[in-house]
Order: sequence, then C-alpha cells, then structure tokens
Amino acid sequence: MGVEAPAQVRWAVEIAQLWPPQGEWTEADYFALPDTNRIVELSEGVLVMPPLPTHTHQIVVGNLYRALFSFVTERNLGVVQLAPLPVRLWPDKIREPDILFVSWEHSDRIGEKVYGPPDLVVEVTSSSTYQTDRVEKFAEYAKAGIQEYWIVDPEQETVEVYSLKQGAYEPVGRWVRGQRVRSELLEGFEIDVDTIFNKPTP
Repeated sequence: MGVEAPAQVRWAVEIAQLWPPQGEWTEADYFALPDTNRIVELSEGVLVMPPLPTHTHQIVVGNLYRALFSFVTERNLGVVQLAPLPVRLWPDKIREPDILFVSWEHSDRIGEKVYGPPDLVVEVTSSSTYQTDRVEKFAEYAKAGIQEYWIVDPEQETVEVYSLKQGAYEPVGRWVRGQRVRSELLEGFEIDVDTIFNKPTP
C-alpha cells in the first residue's frame, strides 16, 4: 500500500494541472498567472523563470539604473524601467530585461501591464544565463528592432554595447574597469565601469 502524499503536495499538483504543459503556453495563459515579484518570461510556448537574482546582480542593476535614470530624466528623453516588467517583443514572446529605456518617440509602446519593444535594453548576465542573454535574447532583441543592447557581466567585470545596424547587432565596444562605457543611442551618456561594479562598503 502506497503512502499518501501530504495535502500541500496534492494541492500543488492539482493547481499545476490547471495550467498548460510546457510548450503550449499562450499570452492569455501568461497574463492569467497570479501576480508575483519573480521574473517570468514566455518563449516558444514555454514558461521561463530565470534564476533568482544575487546580491551582486542587484547592486550592478541598481548602479546602472540610477545613472541611466538620472541622465534620461534630466533631459526628458523618455522612461527608464526595471524588471520585473513584461516586454512583448512580438505575440507570444515575452521577455523581462533587467533595465529598459523607451524614448518619448515610442511612447505608444508604454503600457500599464506590458511594454512593447524598448529602444535600449540591459541584461546583467551570469554563467547560468549565458546562453539566454548572449544567444537567444541577442537574436530576439535584434529581431524586435531594439536599437541598443548592453550585456553587463559582473563575473568578468565587463560591459559590452551592441548597436542595431540593418537588422543585426554590431559591437560598439567592450569596456573593463578603469574605462568609461558609452552609449551610441543616448548621445552623451557615459559611465565609469568602476561605478557599475563597485559595491557599497561599511
């Protein structure tokens, strides 16, 4: 005679059965999910939940977000946002970049619950998201027409910037500590790589 599973386990299984199997998720299913602070993406009918962010990841995101937000706000260029915030690249393709910028020229892409393709996105990558950030999203963001893509690597302490040229990303540059990274899209926006990776100390 088998051992009956605890009630909590049975409930979890029953709830999971209410949702589609992987590979069959739609936008309607995605937006029917309960509210959560977790980043949840939709790609090729698959629900994707990236690893939880680390302390270093959040420090790096915060450092770059503050600089970009200040630059854009002071010049009234558009909107800068942080994940979690769904971005529809095209129907049934939902990503959540760590940081995004949408210019006022494309203000029609700013929605209350979901954005259209931004003008600039930033992904703070790691060994566990290497394939997604450098291969999958690299191709997807280009296909969606996102003009500039930043890949920030806290492990290597590098920042790479790519600019969309004729439908494909071309490198603007790769910067390390002691150098100053610049945006091609946002003329005049520069930030020291040290500022991006420096952690607060007591």
